[in-house]
Amino acid sequence: MNADPDDQPADGGAEAHGESAEPRRSGPHGHIPVMADRIIELLTPALGSAERHSPVFVDLTLGAGGHSELVADTFPSARVIGVDRDESALGIARERLRAHGDRISFHQARFDELPRVLVDADVTSVDGVLFDLGVSSMQLDRAARGFAYATDAPLDMRMNSDDELTAADVLNTYSHGELARVLSEYGEERFAGRIASAVLREREREPFTTSARLVELLYASIPAATRRTGGHPAKRTFQALRIEVNHELDALIAALPAALSALAVGGRVVVMSYQSLEDRIVKREFARQTTSTSPAGLPVELPGTAPRFRLVTRGAERPTEAELALNPRSAPVRVRAIERVEEDRP
Repeated sequence: MNADPDDQPADGGAEAHGESAEPRRSGPHGHIPVMADRIIELLTPALGSAERHSPVFVDLTLGAGGHSELVADTFPSARVIGVDRDESALGIARERLRAHGDRISFHQARFDELPRVLVDADVTSVDGVLFDLGVSSMQLDRAARGFAYATDAPLDMRMNSDDELTAADVLNTYSHGELARVLSEYGEERFAGRIASAVLREREREPFTTSARLVELLYASIPAATRRTGGHPAKRTFQALRIEVNHELDALIAALPAALSALAVGGRVVVMSYQSLEDRIVKREFARQTTSTSPAGLPVELPGTAPRFRLVTRGAERPTEAELALNPRSAPVRVRAIERVEEDRP
């Protein structure tokens, strides 16, 4: 089942994973890997080939380690490099993956720091890379992290607790123009200016510290007619704040070319996106990498201009009904995959 989600509404954050509408269903480590069978199917040609005796797989969004556990179990000769900016996630993943011993290494880093991670891991090329974007189920389920708007919690939203900027800082220090830009650009919020005005007015009375007060402001700022048809009124604002705090889109823009550059011939990058902003970035980069650089209109392709990658998925794949029944948080996911078919040209 394929779809092109370029016109889908922003649907990241808590609601992207079913936070507001579905019961939580988690595995023993607080995470059910989304579209597990399909992800393994997409990675098998890259990691399960008889020609690859010790393939290298990089999980750039390790989280609780669900997808990496599947890869390690499915491909017993594979080496797994697990990357996450969240120290607590790395701790959980280490425990979950302990049985696999030194086949798996763990690195605290943002995914756009992949070149440094590969140097640290003494790796020059990789065979498979996975991006599972957005906020993880584990982070949603920990109210103190402030990602979910259904529970009153500190306005934190940092994926790495060592980072300085929090969601409260954004609300309490950004100018009206800066805040409206964040809400409009990262949340695709129609009422960004109105919300920004309300935030500036309310923070003069008292700084924002917890999510319940912000949710109350959003209910008051967004017209009733929109609230009835547009999903939870906090959805877009929480998504925007999370993206701003963690610089998620900038990191993705930098990380995709780095991951593709690191691929060996026959290697694959698989990306799981949960909202349209992420998916558009992935779609554009994959299109760029799979397009010939020959001038348009020539009867033949010039030597050296053929693309070095090919698309594996047709458009963006969606979860099946069976997947949705197993894991309601998979509802917004869009999966795209790409494969290297030729070495980089000198």
